[in-house]
Amino acid sequence: TARAGWQCIAINLLTIALELAFKNPIYEDVASKFFDHFLYIFAAINGVNPSEMSLWDEEDGFYYDALRFPDGDFTLMKVRSLVGLVPLFAVGMLEAETLQQLTEFRRRAVWFIQHRQDLTSSIACLQSQGVDDRHLLAILDQDKLMRVLAKLLDESEFLSPYGIRSLSKYHAAQPYVFHADDEDYCVEYEPSEARSELFGGNSNWRGPIWFPTNYLIISALERFYAYWGDDLRVECPTGSGNWMNLQEVAIELSQRLKRIYLRGEGDRRPVNDSYEKLQSDPHWRDYYLFYEYFHADNGTGLGASHQTGWTGLIANLIHQSAID
Repeated sequence: TARAGWQCIAINLLTIALELAFKNPIYEDVASKFFDHFLYIFAAINGVNPSEMSLWDEEDGFYYDALRFPDGDFTLMKVRSLVGLVPLFAVGMLEAETLQQLTEFRRRAVWFIQHRQDLTSSIACLQSQGVDDRHLLAILDQDKLMRVLAKLLDESEFLSPYGIRSLSKYHAAQPYVFHADDEDYCVEYEPSEARSELFGGNSNWRGPIWFPTNYLIISALERFYAYWGDDLRVECPTGSGNWMNLQEVAIELSQRLKRIYLRGEGDRRPVNDSYEKLQSDPHWRDYYLFYEYFHADNGTGLGASHQTGWTGLIANLIHQSAID
């Protein structure tokens, strides 16, 4: 997770540096530095050399955390969680105008492509052009993207009626068990609050829905769409026979998140679940709280009740859906 997170940071800093470089050429060197960082972190995640550890599991088509042992050996911790979705976030775009005007940055990028093919040959679409002659910088190439999205959009895995779960529902029937020192350590799907006092009784990374991570997934899908356009379509939900482009998938996820707050069946808001006063009292029914996270199966608000810092992102999703 940390490696993919650092790659997200590298892409964002690269994007900022390129924007600044249009006003001050000195930032071209800064952009080149973060371009280099992106490539090296990519190599660390995907294990570009056969002897290196890769976080990608080819059989499962998913990214996992890894546990490295003192002797240098390692094992993948096969928990289907947000860990395997974070690599989605690391996606950036090189616009044709950028490469035309920022000649020093272009020279550096071309040098890397020509002389460090061990680092650049596997980068998603770095050497080919998409919509409007864009170049894509991403951990996930088309094959990996399709395989990860197959799980992301599977209603028996990550896709909830109310957004993307932080842990796949697959682990409800198949808990992950790691055996060490004669002890079994288990990770189960917990859509609401934890059933034990472990970690303070907080299970928010073991199933519930978070607005910030959902927002990052939606933003990433929009960037992928800016490159692939209508040429890339995925089944949403997986197995439904309903095929969408990635912009349509982003809108669908936004709609599911908004459903948490909208009146649905029985004129009730899922966020308030069984709080009858908040559902039916005319003085309360149109006021609701920005909870920290939400029950993955019924949308009930959980955790801190005034987490406007990130659950307030619902306003952005409403606005963006209206534009789209």
